[in-house]
Amino acid sequence: MKKFEKIYLDIEQKIQQGQYQKDTYLPSEHQLAEQYQVSRETIRKALRLLEDHAYIQKKQGSGSIILDYRRFSLPISGLTSYKELQDQQNISAKTTVLVNELVLCPQFLADQEDVSDHEKFIHLIRTREVQGEVLIVDEDYLRQQIIPEIPKDRAEISIYQYFEEDLNLEIAYASKEIMAKRADEFISQALGIQENDYVMAVRSNVYLEDTTFFQHTISYHKLEKFRFYDFARRKQIFNDKF
Repeated sequence: MKKFEKIYLDIEQKIQQGQYQKDTYLPSEHQLAEQYQVSRETIRKALRLLEDHAYIQKKQGSGSIILDYRRFSLPISGLTSYKELQDQQNISAKTTVLVNELVLCPQFLADQEDVSDHEKFIHLIRTREVQGEVLIVDEDYLRQQIIPEIPKDRAEISIYQYFEEDLNLEIAYASKEIMAKRADEFISQALGIQENDYVMAVRSNVYLEDTTFFQHTISYHKLEKFRFYDFARRKQIFNDKF
């Protein structure tokens, strides 16, 4: 194991044990380098791992602030499967398939995308459970002309792995919309919350490399269990006067 990995594991343990409290700052890079008797570059590598695993957030000019690691972190940008997030954040989770059926194109998709009202879609609903608690309900509509079927055992592991490895699809990009939404009867029962409680809903339209639309997803997340993050760079907008 490399030095920066050992340092990452040591700091991770200190965060989990409460030696470093959330909303406080880690010692500076210089202090950590002296503490572990390594270079600052080695410390930076360890800090990058901590940031990748959502233990800290680096703030320019301030240092590294401790995050609430008990909340799961979901990237706003990027297109990552739930299985990949599980592996990245060491989440032990169970996926249960509630619905896997063939339906006609929903009207809201026919209005949005270049699909026919008579086209068939796979309607897939799954729950994501961590330590016996359902935290996410995923609802997907997938074009059957691109994805003929989804075996139940593959839906319980990773549909993206199935699409890319078995169907050789090249998944390229997605448009996303994030909103607070009141849970209806079905979602509230699945998540174990009160009807009309707020959830975070992430709605995505996903496209292949050739720009073909093939998947619509809406994921309902328990509010208190997740945080959404992104890296943003300032872009100045000038108004030209003519």
